[in-house]
Amino acid sequence: MLVLATVGFAINFWAWALLSPLGPVFRDNDTLGALSEWQVSLIVAVPVVVGSLGRIPVGALTDRFGGREMFVIVSLATIVPVLFIGFYGQTSYAALLVGGFFLGISGTSFAVGVPFVNAWFPPERRGLAVGIFGAGMGGTAISALTTVKLYTNVGDKAPFLFAATALAIFAVVAWMLLGDAPGRQAPTSSLSTRMKANARLPITWQASILYAVAFGGYVAFSVYLPAYLKAAYDLTPADAANRMAGFVVLAVIMRPVGGWLADRLGPVPVLAGGYVVVVVGAAIASTTPVLEPLGAIAFLAMAMALGSGTGATFALIAQVTDPSRVGGVTGLVGAAGGLGGFVPPLIMGYVYGRTDSYAIGLWLLSATAALTLLLTLTVVRGTARRHDQEMAIA
Repeated sequence: MLVLATVGFAINFWAWALLSPLGPVFRDNDTLGALSEWQVSLIVAVPVVVGSLGRIPVGALTDRFGGREMFVIVSLATIVPVLFIGFYGQTSYAALLVGGFFLGISGTSFAVGVPFVNAWFPPERRGLAVGIFGAGMGGTAISALTTVKLYTNVGDKAPFLFAATALAIFAVVAWMLLGDAPGRQAPTSSLSTRMKANARLPITWQASILYAVAFGGYVAFSVYLPAYLKAAYDLTPADAANRMAGFVVLAVIMRPVGGWLADRLGPVPVLAGGYVVVVVGAAIASTTPVLEPLGAIAFLAMAMALGSGTGATFALIAQVTDPSRVGGVTGLVGAAGGLGGFVPPLIMGYVYGRTDSYAIGLWLLSATAALTLLLTLTVVRGTARRHDQEMAIA
C-alpha cells in the first residue's frame, strides 16, 4: 500500500509541476507574446495555490471515503487539465492560466496519501512511513528532467500526453489494488463540523507554520529555481532545469530521513536543525555567490534541511493527532505548506522586476526561517511535551 500510494503521489506531482520547467520557454514564446517576470511567476504559481487550498476539503473527504476512492478521483480529474494545456492551453496566456488553475487538482493528492498511509502503520513507525510517501514529491524531479526535453525534441504536446497516460494507468491500478487499512472508521459528522474542529487543534496551526516554511520553501525553489538560475547565472533552460532536479532529488531523499530521525530523536530537534540551515543558506544565497561551489553548497544544504523538515512535520502530526483526524489536519497543514510555496515565487518575481536582484526575497526567507526556529523551540516543543505527558498518564 505504501509503495502504490508513493508512486501515485509522484505521478500526480509530476503533473502538478509540468508548467514550472517551461516558465523560461513560455517567456520567449511568440504565440503568448512578451511575458513579464510577474506573468511567468503567476503561470507557475497558480497550480500551487489551487492544489494547496484544495487539500483542505480533499483531506476531510479522505477521512470520510478513504484513500482508494480519492486517489482514483484525483488522478482521473487531473487528466482533463493536463490534456487541455497540451492541446489548447498554450495558444494564449489566459488559456494557460485556466489550465494551470485546474492542474492544481493534482496537488491535492498529498492530502489523500498521508491519512491513507498513516492508518497502515503503528505510531512509532509513522514518521518513516509518511516520510517515504512524501518522497513522492520527487515527481517534480521527473518533470524537471523530462518536460523541457520532450517539449523541445518531441513536440509541445509530448510532456502532457506522457503525464496523462501515467495518470490513467495509475487510476486503474489504484482501483484494482489499493485498499484502506483494516478497521478504518469513517467519521459520521458533517464535513464542515470536522473541518472546524480540526482547525481549532493547536497542532494544526503550529504544524501549518512549520510546513509553510519547510514545504513552502521546497515548492518555491522547485518551481522558481530554473527562472532564478537563468536570470542570476545566465544558464540555459535545460541546464537550469537539471540543477533544479538535483535540488529536488536531494530534498526528496531527505524527507524519509527526516521522518526516520523524528521517530528516533523527536520531531523538534530535527525541525530546529533544519531551520538553522535555512537561515544560514538563504543568507549566503542572497549575496549571489559564485555558483560553483558556494552557491551550489548553499542551495543543496537548504534542500536537505527543507526535505528533512517536511518529513519531521508530519511525524509530529502523526504523534500528537488522533488517527481519525489525520486526514483533516493534513489537509489544513498541506494547504498552508502549498500557500507557503505560492507566495515566495510572486515576491521573488516582483522584487527581481523592481531591483534586478533576488537578494531581498532570499533575506526574507532567512528571516522567516529564524522566526520559525524560535516557534519550534518554544511553542511546538511545549505541545510535544504535553502530549508525551498525557500518553504517560494514560
